Amino acid sequence: MDSVECLVIGAGVVGLGVARALARRGREVVIAEAADLIGSETSSRNSEVIHAGIYYPAGSLKARLCVEGKQALYAYCVERGIAHNRCGKLIVAADETQLPDLEALKKKAEANGVHDLQWLTREQALRLEPQLHCVAALLSPSTGVIDSHGLMLAYQGEAEDHGAMLALGCPVLRGDMANDGIVIETGGADPMRLKARLVINSAGFAAQAIAARIAGIRPDSVPPTYYAKGNYFVLSGVKPPFSRLIYPIPTPGGLGTHVTIDMGGQMRFGPDVEWVETVDYNVDPARGDSFYEAVRQYWPGLPDGAIQPGYAGIRPKLSRGSGKTGDDFLIQGPDQNGVPGLINLYGIESPGLTASLSIGELVADMASQID
Repeated sequence: MDSVECLVIGAGVVGLGVARALARRGREVVIAEAADLIGSETSSRNSEVIHAGIYYPAGSLKARLCVEGKQALYAYCVERGIAHNRCGKLIVAADETQLPDLEALKKKAEANGVHDLQWLTREQALRLEPQLHCVAALLSPSTGVIDSHGLMLAYQGEAEDHGAMLALGCPVLRGDMANDGIVIETGGADPMRLKARLVINSAGFAAQAIAARIAGIRPDSVPPTYYAKGNYFVLSGVKPPFSRLIYPIPTPGGLGTHVTIDMGGQMRFGPDVEWVETVDYNVDPARGDSFYEAVRQYWPGLPDGAIQPGYAGIRPKLSRGSGKTGDDFLIQGPDQNGVPGLINLYGIESPGLTASLSIGELVADMASQID
């Protein structure tokens, strides 16, 4: 049986960010990824947005790590040559009844340390985006988009430069406590038993299932998990009408059916929120009917037949609502889960990509305290 100082479970953007932070501090790191490539689940099936830190409750991990991570991520993109676009976004009130919600978002953002939002009248918003429909809007100049795969490759490369090793096709089956660490058993083509002094469970929507299979875990420390499937549709046959991201007022479980533009200039709509029991990435074309209604609230000029099914992603959520305490990131150490050397990351959904550098540093700090 081989031994390692740190085992990171999951090679999504957050797992790779954690591995990078640990390796940069001189830790011996192995990353175990069940799939045959990095970031093939939530990390590659999202809007690729660098969030400003607007929506989250003041004092929450999401708020703090998003605001910190945003600044660090922009600097990292410049340093490492990662494609990104600080294009900004507009959050729009489609009618007068939504104005209080827009005002509340501005106050929430300020409480989180986001002080660059600008209130726009209808006329000011239309000068920026002439095809937009709204009665008012918030301009977020620090919102942007990023090449998420390029970011993950940079994290992987930097971690490996500092000695980390990546094991693909290596699903974690179970774990047992040992006197000086945790013995992890993996499956796949090359099963192994690996003893690690520290185990960081960053397995996304599989994190709860993996934690439950580690002997000695406190059962009540493992939260429920809910799968929020987000379907995306793409604009087809029509010139993109916007140069910025367009977001409506948030809805329960998500941020509303919004407009994003990827690094290739492709405009897409979504995600919506579809609560599911199992992981299924098929996009039902019939869901496009509701997209037309949602998008036309702020873009009445959307032509019939202009959106086509794109892709879907699964967000690992800790509750079915929005704004509840269960919606925050949950990062547990041994004091909470009962297993010496184990750190569990639960509910790492949006803004996980934006916060990935900050999450990595937070976990590395926790690891130092555990030692």
